[in-house]
Amino acid sequence: MPKSSKEQIDEDEKTFIKILQKNSGDSIESIAKRCGFSRQKVWRIKKRLEKDKTIWGYSAVLDEEKLNLKRYFILIKRTSKPATREKLDTVIGRELKKESAKIGIGIEGSFYIHGSFDWLITITANHIREVKKFCETFGTLFSEGFISDIQVLEVIFPVEKNGIVNPNIKEIESLFSVE
Repeated sequence: MPKSSKEQIDEDEKTFIKILQKNSGDSIESIAKRCGFSRQKVWRIKKRLEKDKTIWGYSAVLDEEKLNLKRYFILIKRTSKPATREKLDTVIGRELKKESAKIGIGIEGSFYIHGSFDWLITITANHIREVKKFCETFGTLFSEGFISDIQVLEVIFPVEKNGIVNPNIKEIESLFSVE
């Protein structure tokens, strides 16, 4: 039974997205070849996905070690005290990003999550000192009993990022006792 036009469009978009995620720096022509689509079809899909905000933007996958940076995950647990509009705007707005830039922190992601913690922020920094300062700044911006716990996790070795396996994957063996 042939697929409906909507089903085919959805399948083509999924194919395009899968290829784009690993090859976003490639030309439209190169991506089209990988997808098995025409250049024009790939361009139309790309523009449609950008217009409806399925694609938010593009980024490079970097080796933080070569940039003398480390990646950290900040887990935040809030209290049951309701957040004010002002405090929420501080976290989801530009204030936190502006304050973090002053202390040398790059915020890469910020996620409201389900589980033991309520928020996850991924950051890069040169040293744990900056991370501790970031946590203090976060606590100050969100004072008045809204935060019950902040945990910091440091990434020791990135195995995979953005669907791309670390090209130095063999180095992880040095972190384990391997027979």
